[in-house]
Amino acid sequence: MSEWKQRCESEWSLQGAPMPGSLDWKSVFDARPLGRNLLKNPSPHGLSKDTPPPEPDLPEFPTCGPPQFQPDGDFSDWTTSLEVLPYDMSGIPEGAVVCELPQCSWFTMEQVVDLKAEGLWDELLDEFQPEILIQDWYEESQLHASIYQLQVKLLGADKSTVISEHSVNPSEDLSNYSHNWKEVSHVFSGYGPGVRYVHFQHRLKSQFMMEFYTTLFTGSSVMVRPTKTSS
Repeated sequence: MSEWKQRCESEWSLQGAPMPGSLDWKSVFDARPLGRNLLKNPSPHGLSKDTPPPEPDLPEFPTCGPPQFQPDGDFSDWTTSLEVLPYDMSGIPEGAVVCELPQCSWFTMEQVVDLKAEGLWDELLDEFQPEILIQDWYEESQLHASIYQLQVKLLGADKSTVISEHSVNPSEDLSNYSHNWKEVSHVFSGYGPGVRYVHFQHRLKSQFMMEFYTTLFTGSSVMVRPTKTSS
């Protein structure tokens, strides 16, 4: 066994995992595909989950100008899209005069992780099937009962075959204002052979009424752990 192959096996405790001699193990070791976050730019707002989210800045006078629907931040490495939602007219009595209603939008961010490009190899993914840990933190902003959605898919080599998926669409407790980060996590295990990509997508809600309020997030991650668990 080569020195670099031994180092990979020892570093990541891969005893018993398939480690074909045809691989360039120095390149695998340098890529360090196991135990690190494979998402790029995981915190576009520059915030940390170890510090409480900032309280909304409430100006003394309303801002003039067109409405804002997309949050500020450096969203490089993310593919983003915006969906402005129709006004919610429910609960308004017929004939009532309405001066202004809040208008909400969903801001969608997604990335596709190429597991082989990150340094993983076919035999490890197909036979050993290491755990794939998904983690995300979003702000308990309480703009609405639904402010966050997550969908993660494990995809085959064609990027369209879904081998396994996990979705989250929590409801918020609007009666209790704690304004903390809320963790969302999931571990894929025993998912079967063929996984080559991870598609990570989350949506966060914003609201505009005189001022713009958004739901922040931080610490998004896709991590492959050197742990084998059976289905």
